[in-house]
Amino acid sequence: MRTIDVGAILDEGRWTNYQKLLILATALTIILDGVDNQLLGNAIPSLMKEWSLARGAFSTVLAIGPLGMMIGGALGGVLGDRFGRRTALLISVILFAVLTLATATANGMFTLGVLRFLAGLGLGGAMPNAAALASEYAPRRERPFAVTLTIVCIPLGGTLAAILSSHVLPTYGWRTLFVLGGIIPIALGLILVKFLPESPFYMAHRQERWPELIVLLRKLGHDLSVDSAFVGNASKRSSKTRLSISALFVKDFRRDTLGLFGSFFFCLLANYVGILLLVATLTGAGFTQAAASNALGWWNIGGVAGAILAALCIQRFGSRVTMLALSAFAILSAFSVAAMRLDQQSTSLSLMFILLGGSLNAVQTTMYALAANVYPTEIRSTGIGTAVAVGRIGNVLASYTGNFALDIGGPPAFFSSFGIAMVIVFISLATIRRQIHATVPTIVSFKSGVSEGR
Repeated sequence: MRTIDVGAILDEGRWTNYQKLLILATALTIILDGVDNQLLGNAIPSLMKEWSLARGAFSTVLAIGPLGMMIGGALGGVLGDRFGRRTALLISVILFAVLTLATATANGMFTLGVLRFLAGLGLGGAMPNAAALASEYAPRRERPFAVTLTIVCIPLGGTLAAILSSHVLPTYGWRTLFVLGGIIPIALGLILVKFLPESPFYMAHRQERWPELIVLLRKLGHDLSVDSAFVGNASKRSSKTRLSISALFVKDFRRDTLGLFGSFFFCLLANYVGILLLVATLTGAGFTQAAASNALGWWNIGGVAGAILAALCIQRFGSRVTMLALSAFAILSAFSVAAMRLDQQSTSLSLMFILLGGSLNAVQTTMYALAANVYPTEIRSTGIGTAVAVGRIGNVLASYTGNFALDIGGPPAFFSSFGIAMVIVFISLATIRRQIHATVPTIVSFKSGVSEGR
């Protein structure tokens, strides 16, 4: 009987088309997560008009969904470590899809709040498990890029939500928007039940699933016999990595865990102040519904481009330099937008929305890859899920923070709140020790002083 170290063969193995297909499958779940997460922010102006309510009346409803995401992120991470990332991810997708569909029936604030809270449980549970799956399907050299490309689908989903909203809301209304937001992920979830495999690391820890693991590894190009055994079964787990949130605070992980908590909290606060209230802020400043939704679309398009660029930079320069530079750029962009006049015809304003959304989303999405790098596989979903859950506290407070800023200082204070939050993100990221190292080496020519990758 041959004993196989799954971590070793995957970490140093090939980057096959099948692995890329699996990353795409996890990414699709996060695209739809991003769509459903941003539907309510786009629908607020329509709801204000139909229900004859002011913007501030929606603060609690906007906060209750992220509260569900906070709880769902923590529970989803723990469930992923205990019962499998695939199982937890698919349950999360079906849950948020069904509840988003049900949101179309809401006729008052109470019902809307309950449905968004329950949908939030699924929305929150999907992300840590998708990030963990992406990190464990990919070889080590491609892992930061694979995780970031998965999580970048949050702003990509937001872009689709903005496009969908700008076309559906004026003609068909907000209920149709939520019907579409529910039906599509239900269909995807049912397809993935059949085709998405479990994490190879998770299966390696459970001897009864070794036959399934052998089939998967053969698809990844590894020639294994049917009687292969795998290291890392449940009986060999280290007590230092037991499946408990307390494992995140042992001496080896405490500083990095606290740094991740601060980073996730204030970065999600900044991002969701924009996601939840940018459309309402701009319509209040005289933008049309379509123009305001399109502005959020530009914000998310910048997020997609920024996150991909950040993933490439991390491969070359590592996470510390890349993420600190992006945080500094987000601070500068936020205060620049705060000083600008809001005009829906302004090309320079649209460009600044792209830059601000790009830098904010780039930091947020790459934090998932950083969290996946900090923790070992036994507690990876728990670590990512708990960090995201702490971040969701900032997400919960975002609607109150944004409305408070608007009330005391209008749009300039609203956009300045992003910059203030990102200053704290910068400090938090600087404290994290287990950074992602560059995987694309750089050669420095001492004759010319020129750096070139190989």
